[in-house]
Amino acid sequence: MKGCFCAPERRSSMQRSAVVVVAEKTTLKRPFIFTNAVHMALCFFMLTMTITWHRDLIQTGKLVSSVSVVLMYIIELGCLLLSVLGIFGACKGKRWCLILYATGMAAASQTIIVRTALSYQEVYEKRVVREEAKLLSMMPLSGTSKANRTLLYSIQEEFECCGLIEGYKDWGSFIPASCNCHYPGKCIRLRGSATLGAPKNQYVYQEPCLPIYVSELKLAFSLAMAIQFGSGVFWMVLLVMSIKLMGQIRRKEELMAILQSNRYVPGAF
Repeated sequence: MKGCFCAPERRSSMQRSAVVVVAEKTTLKRPFIFTNAVHMALCFFMLTMTITWHRDLIQTGKLVSSVSVVLMYIIELGCLLLSVLGIFGACKGKRWCLILYATGMAAASQTIIVRTALSYQEVYEKRVVREEAKLLSMMPLSGTSKANRTLLYSIQEEFECCGLIEGYKDWGSFIPASCNCHYPGKCIRLRGSATLGAPKNQYVYQEPCLPIYVSELKLAFSLAMAIQFGSGVFWMVLLVMSIKLMGQIRRKEELMAILQSNRYVPGAF
């Protein structure tokens, strides 16, 4: 009678060991879910920022390419839906969800990486040159339009500079209040005779705005390109994780099928 109970006990022990093996084989599940939850939060934040930015453009009457706006909405909504699909597939062990997820991530990552690489020269060089030419077309500043003056005033206040090329001299006899300097080390002192009509002992920003503005513009474009490229790399990481997780789920399904058929062989997986 004693020998009759050994086989069931041994089988139960083997099945418990198999369950441990199954758990160890799906170690990517929680990291994958967590990473996609972070990605989903980032996509939601970017979508919110895009909606706010688009609404502000409409309210201010500024024109923007409708293709660019639609493309941003598609990318952000697509990434959000892909994250939801990936989390659902990982939680429920649905390989078809992960296959769709991997396909979407592969397409998105390759598209943004290739697009960033191809458009870098156009964005970094042509747009910077265009913005620089736009500012230079405002010279001489003493005769520029009211709209241009408003733009220049905001640039001068933001970047703590004055004029475009030769500093305060670009404004001629009229030096706007946005050139007034309150920070030692950035100021130049006017004694009245330096510029016709300038108040005596007026302190204005010494540095011209054009070099500073172009430098900041290049930095902003470089940062935007880096974010796009980084997003593509991050999506590639998620793609690799989803492929590995699909393999783990497949091995788990095969092992469970063997356990149910009582054909489990230790060390087979």
